[in-house]
Amino acid sequence: MRRIFWIGLSALLLGSCGVVKKKTTYGTQRPTVSVPADEPAEPAAGAESLPAAPATLTQADAIIETAMSYTGVRYRYGGTSRQGMDCSGLLYVSFLEHDFQMPRISHDMADEGKRIRVDQLQKGDLLFFKTTKRGKRINHVGLVVDVTDNDVRFIHSTSSRGVIVSSLREGFWNYAFVKATRVL
Repeated sequence: MRRIFWIGLSALLLGSCGVVKKKTTYGTQRPTVSVPADEPAEPAAGAESLPAAPATLTQADAIIETAMSYTGVRYRYGGTSRQGMDCSGLLYVSFLEHDFQMPRISHDMADEGKRIRVDQLQKGDLLFFKTTKRGKRINHVGLVVDVTDNDVRFIHSTSSRGVIVSSLREGFWNYAFVKATRVL
């Protein structure tokens, strides 16, 4: 009886090691943010050449860069860390890292800033959504990371795919869109 127990336990342990599910992330193609560097100054005669100082980012670019560093982090309701984030937690943390205080909840964030039209969107603006059929208030938020032609791309955290970049042109997000605001 004891031998059967140990054989069964060994088979279970050895069999479970062979199955490893690879973690997949969606939206792996991340937009890049490029900022031109300043021209280096000519060093004085006899002076050692120092490396050029890095170019400074605008406040919106810096916040976007922080938010993009969370790409692939799984969704967790109320989460504000790399162990898990929800949509408003992602923006709360990204803005806070750059000394910009935001409310923690998406429907409270919607009361901040100035309301703008979609054709006025810029990087750093906020997009607000109602994602439930019966929802009477805003329950989702995203941060605009890129505006080109007729496409607006935004970073957010979804319950199914975690922190990703999506397009406002996608049917679901276009349908659920409520308003946009500028806080910067």
